[in-house]
Amino acid sequence: MPLPVRIAIVTTDAQLAFHLQLRLQSKGYQATSLSEKDGVLGACYSDPPDLLIFDFSADSGTCIDIITTLRSDSFFSAIPILGLVAQLDCDTFIWETCPLDDFVYLPINFSELFCRISLSLSRIKRIFDNNPLSRLPGNTSIQRAIEEVIGKPMAVCYLDINHFKPYNDAYGFSHGDEVLRMLSRIMFNAVRDSGGGFTGHIGGDDFVFIVPHERSIAVCQTIINYFDQIMLDLFDEETKAQGFFYGINRKGEGEQIPLLSISIAVVPMDSPSIQHYAKVAEVAAELKKMAKDSNGSRYVVDQRRS
Repeated sequence: MPLPVRIAIVTTDAQLAFHLQLRLQSKGYQATSLSEKDGVLGACYSDPPDLLIFDFSADSGTCIDIITTLRSDSFFSAIPILGLVAQLDCDTFIWETCPLDDFVYLPINFSELFCRISLSLSRIKRIFDNNPLSRLPGNTSIQRAIEEVIGKPMAVCYLDINHFKPYNDAYGFSHGDEVLRMLSRIMFNAVRDSGGGFTGHIGGDDFVFIVPHERSIAVCQTIINYFDQIMLDLFDEETKAQGFFYGINRKGEGEQIPLLSISIAVVPMDSPSIQHYAKVAEVAAELKKMAKDSNGSRYVVDQRRS
């Protein structure tokens, strides 16, 4: 059964929030309200909703500032945002200053609101290539992002999870999906907190992030540190103490599988050898093999300059 769509309502009007939550929940949506606008960004970063509804009737300037900040992160470009506006304000509102996906007049016609929510969610699925599990940009966006930094002092970092398939087989797909979601949040937050960059999800347990080369090692270390800490919560005390779990290897044989770790290949994009998107993936594949040769999480940086 698919998870319910999670909608966050941003308004200081307690009565409006109550009625919106009630009506949305009656349609099967999971609705929460955020009344303190200063906390909206923190709430969205810690637990991103599937759709946001902003009440513009009280403080449209603050709403625009928050929405603009959210849209500056690639992760939130795929989250639909609807505005609630007074009909009298519609003609004077400068729509170009606010990256909304749609709007509904106040007082709310709930039939119209439900239609616009459904259309917004469907439109985003058609337009964006974001991975449905992690919600990070997918392959089309990744290729475009890599091509834009070729020849620049940036680093493209390919990351995957060591021993993920046997973990998925042993513990179930729901646990595997949770690991992927957890890692996507760790990566996204590490890149954002370092000063910004790009984070994408190729598919499965393969991810990419792009940051200035001078920051790449620090970001790798941050991701590894957080992953290795949180990874321990995935296993019981006995499994952690022995340092492995029992699973099936690629040959179909039962064996002791090491605990999850990650490998990161760091490819500097100002290397003369990097002239094409395909070359980046080729170099990264070599580096990841080197990273996987040792136990535990590790990053490897391409040192070649020719």
